[in-house]
Amino acid sequence: MEYNLAPLFQLSATAIYLALAGVAVFGVFQVVLLTRKIGEKKMSPASIEQFRQMVGERIKSRDWKGIAQICDSPEYWSRAVPQMVLVALENLDRPPGKLRQILAGRFERDVLADLDYASSWIGTIVKSAPMLGLLGTVSGMIQAFAKIADTQKTGGDPSALAGEISFALFTTALGLAVAIPLVIAGAFLQIRMGKLQDHVQSELSWFLDELDSVRSAG
Repeated sequence: MEYNLAPLFQLSATAIYLALAGVAVFGVFQVVLLTRKIGEKKMSPASIEQFRQMVGERIKSRDWKGIAQICDSPEYWSRAVPQMVLVALENLDRPPGKLRQILAGRFERDVLADLDYASSWIGTIVKSAPMLGLLGTVSGMIQAFAKIADTQKTGGDPSALAGEISFALFTTALGLAVAIPLVIAGAFLQIRMGKLQDHVQSELSWFLDELDSVRSAG
């Protein structure tokens, strides 16, 4: 019994194209989302200088409420450093070593975990796009071999294989075309995440050093 694979091939071709388009759009969305999240968490040099000046004055006067109000202001409430400063203010009764440990844990859970979640989606798409392209390749080759068998029996035109072979190669190229830019974007965003982590560690070290100096003086 012979089966006509043409309808199945057309259906699979449409599904693969739609899937590749879907993962491409979702990948771009995740890149834009992660870029915005990193931008929201990091402060500009001018903002850092202003934040240090305002917070430094209030640390010396032990105005913890004033520091909390600065961190909760619209300019700073979404930034990573002010968020961690608020955590530090909630745990002022803890020893310096324990306070640093608490801040490190909260930064991992509240900031980095959210960024890693979006980054993991980019990695998943980078792996999925070439696999979808390979699925298209296999689907096209199956149809091509089916036509070869039919050509040998009926003496049809071998040039009819061009469509299936073209589809097989095109989906592979399309999968790579989706994955390669996302690999580059993912690497760039990983660098930005590393710089954000360095930025937060540097600013928290400054804050905790100022806090320790006031505590020891008191």
